[in-house]
Amino acid sequence: MPRLLAAAVTCLLSAALAAGAAFGIVALLGATPDQPNVPLVTFPTSSRSASPATPAEKR
Repeated sequence: MPRLLAAAVTCLLSAALAAGAAFGIVALLGATPDQPNVPLVTFPTSSRSASPATPAEKR
């Protein structure tokens, strides 16, 4: 009987430790600040609007 009781107590303590660790990890992940949404690459924008190409002028 003492072995069965020791096994049950060990099982309960390990389950409680695992649940506490899981909640702690989730809390740490939720506490991290959001990263700014800054693009790594930017392309220059044209001052002209997107219009179709004009044909070459005749002389």
